[in-house]
Amino acid sequence: MKQRLIQLIAQTDLQVTEQQLDQLIGYVQLLHKWNKAYNLTSVRDPNEMLVKHIMDSIVVSQYLDGERYIDVGTGPGLPGIPLAIMCPNKSFTLLDSLGKRIRFIRQVIHELKITNVTAVQSRVEEFDPGEGFDAVLSRAFASMSDMVNWCHHLPKPGGQFFALKGQYHQDEAAELPEWCHVVEVKTLQVPDLDGERHLVVLTAKD
Repeated sequence: MKQRLIQLIAQTDLQVTEQQLDQLIGYVQLLHKWNKAYNLTSVRDPNEMLVKHIMDSIVVSQYLDGERYIDVGTGPGLPGIPLAIMCPNKSFTLLDSLGKRIRFIRQVIHELKITNVTAVQSRVEEFDPGEGFDAVLSRAFASMSDMVNWCHHLPKPGGQFFALKGQYHQDEAAELPEWCHVVEVKTLQVPDLDGERHLVVLTAKD
């Protein structure tokens, strides 16, 4: 499995250390193990997880230029855990309302010795972000308008929303609330993944 991940990463511009490789593989192994009992992801095959969960998450790492991030509706820690492994100098808060998912994430943090992740069980609208985050990450929301409406209190002034999407539709951008707009849309290249992937960057209007 490690060799497969090395081959996938070689098709990108990403630089990954031996320790990061081991942590990414360790995460897949834990997810595969826990998935049998807790049904954390519909992806059953660890080799598929490498593409659909690991690669699909870490291709975003090169666009993270802030310090503090929150991954809302993180599920079993996606994209937050792979991004935290790739960006050890940044801090990530992983938010989900389901206890089994947060328990899994805490186990991952403990076993893989990941020091830059905080797992929080909360509904997004009830979470107090303190000083706010550089960006809000999500690949779970059905629509961008839902994401920004539910998470509007999370970014700091000037902060952004990063929506990980499959296809990008202009009509979805047209449904955004007045106060928010799309800054840019980046086409992501995910090795061996069928279908389109995009990173949509949104921010509040000045």
